[in-house]
Amino acid sequence: MEYKKLGLTDLTISRIGFGCWAIGGHGYGNVDDRESIRAIQEALDLGVNFFDTADVYGFGHSEEILSKALGPQRYKVVIATKFGVAWNQNGKTFKDCSTKRLVEAMEGSLGRLKIDCIPFYQIHWDDGKTPIEDVMEALLKCRDAGKILHIGCCNFSKDLLLRASKIHRVESYQCLYNLSKRQNENIIKYSSEELNMSVFAYGVIGRGVLSAKYNKGSRFGENDTRINDSDFQGAQYNKNILIAEKLSEIGRKYGKSSAQVAIRWVLENPNITSAITGVKNKKQVSENVGSIGWSLDQDDMELIDSIVSKKRRLPVCVRSRTGGRRLRRLIASRRKAVKLATDPRKNDRKK
Repeated sequence: MEYKKLGLTDLTISRIGFGCWAIGGHGYGNVDDRESIRAIQEALDLGVNFFDTADVYGFGHSEEILSKALGPQRYKVVIATKFGVAWNQNGKTFKDCSTKRLVEAMEGSLGRLKIDCIPFYQIHWDDGKTPIEDVMEALLKCRDAGKILHIGCCNFSKDLLLRASKIHRVESYQCLYNLSKRQNENIIKYSSEELNMSVFAYGVIGRGVLSAKYNKGSRFGENDTRINDSDFQGAQYNKNILIAEKLSEIGRKYGKSSAQVAIRWVLENPNITSAITGVKNKKQVSENVGSIGWSLDQDDMELIDSIVSKKRRLPVCVRSRTGGRRLRRLIASRRKAVKLATDPRKNDRKK
């Protein structure tokens, strides 16, 4: 396993983080708790010591399963949980960073995780209402009371991150980042190089779409939120499938899977401390950890860039296999026409 220091703390975390959203049993289809427990224990055996969860994952169930699986090890690993997304009795979620909610969420997480102090407490999302200064002051009171150790932020803008940092040291920034979703690269670089924060990347295999395990015929159940994810719909889904197929081709050179290539690409960024990988079973843990201990050649890094940029430019009309063939024939015929029009030999024949 590869490890990196967490911000300016004395903690060291694995570069593969165990993402606990799926084991909550909500958002990724049906989940077997026994499989989740085996997956967590497998992660421990393979050197993973960083577990990222949230109170809203499975409405508390993720934290409960994590604690159960870790047992006494819960005091030896780095558990990072979050607050900021609340829910009502009907399971409808909403953002809430109020002091009242913060304290309720923290006490709930402590109870479910069966620990006295949360090693790493993160603001999941800004609620757009509570001033970040008030949120940070409330977190400092929790820290002074011995309930939390370090503070992190997720999904913040640069301005919000700076405002939070002026109140107190923020040790980490967590955001979406993968080879086809790079909109956060500037804030990743700024957080790491200017603010000396650790950066955690989530969505590193695009919720599975970059794993090459899905095709155009794949279907997701009603309890799987990917049915409403644009990356799993229409032309964008088709593009992602093509990218995953190319990653598989690159992976064969290293004896690695498409998912491992996608994760490794994220880890090649020196500003990324840990890639948070979602897990539902032992096999996925082993595959994720297989992203460690090797590197992508520079030529392959550039090839991935070219593949992704090409797929981004694919027109919307590539929605089906038939439509794709028609488009390719059209492009070929146009290229042939241009070639004939510019062929000097043709002009000579006319003369």
